[in-house]
Amino acid sequence: MEEYARDPCPWRIVDDCGGAFSMGAIGGSVFHLIKGYREAAKGKKLYGSINNMKLKAPITGGNFAVWGCCFAATECTLVYVRKKEDPWNSIASGFITGGVLAARNGVGACLVSATIGGVLLAMIEGIGILMTRATASQFDPSNIQFVEDPSQLPQKPSTDPTSPQPPVGFGMTQPHYQ
Repeated sequence: MEEYARDPCPWRIVDDCGGAFSMGAIGGSVFHLIKGYREAAKGKKLYGSINNMKLKAPITGGNFAVWGCCFAATECTLVYVRKKEDPWNSIASGFITGGVLAARNGVGACLVSATIGGVLLAMIEGIGILMTRATASQFDPSNIQFVEDPSQLPQKPSTDPTSPQPPVGFGMTQPHYQ
């Protein structure tokens, strides 16, 4: 079995649930503050925006927490069953979580939400893999080129004030060497 890059599963569920609640509460606060401001009567904008935020941001945070807890529990279950941790666990967990949370609305809504959850997690995992591959090439030792002749190295500018210097222009603060 592969070694975990993150916390072990029981703690991962709690961590993801808390992180999702925090993200939902903070994002929900901003969203409901703006929405309350737009919907409030003239002269009551500040009161309306704060009141809307107080009433609805905890609900948004709770909804995010439920999603995060269900997702993390499903992902941990898949890691345990499959005995490996890879992007397929996250994609399948997004699919299952979307379906489970929409199950009360019928089979059609369940399938639509499951598909959206799976596709969303597939896009997130795909972007993560692309970013990892793009940044990993920077640290590949096979890309290092060694110079045999020191004259091929870039030359430092001369500090001798009598040597010719390239002109400084167009708002540049330092000379541009070619």
